[in-house]
Amino acid sequence: MEKSLQDTYAPHSICFGCGPSNSKGLQIKSFPTPKNPDLVTATWTPSPHHEAFPGMLNGGIIGSLLDCHSNWTAAYTLMRHQQLKSPPCTVTARYTINLLRPTPSHQNCYLEARPQKVDSDRVLVEAKLFSGEKLCATCEGLFVAIKEGHPAYHRWG
Repeated sequence: MEKSLQDTYAPHSICFGCGPSNSKGLQIKSFPTPKNPDLVTATWTPSPHHEAFPGMLNGGIIGSLLDCHSNWTAAYTLMRHQQLKSPPCTVTARYTINLLRPTPSHQNCYLEARPQKVDSDRVLVEAKLFSGEKLCATCEGLFVAIKEGHPAYHRWG
């Protein structure tokens, strides 16, 4: 896949974490791994305004990165499992972030996420955030496909 999941399936999304159309957002770009479609990765570059204190990334930004990247992993997983042409719109039902160590803001962050359990309309996802070679944060979240009538239903379209 040459374009990210976000650019391919939700180019007009304004989501703060992953919306391609939000110029002030984080604009995460998530990519399935060709040889292992269960693994979705992203590389993201912090800026000084993402810091909690000099040289270190803000924990809320870390949470947003892991939340949005995991959500796209869930949507892509449901799309593959149900053999759909595009991913269903998914939202976060719950997620837990573990901040393991301070995350430097002077180098790229690498994210990886994998589905742990897949049901008909929900996916439990495990994700990790690395800075350099160091694991800095982990996440486990439950993401649910929504139906028409939910306020977020058309957010990717």
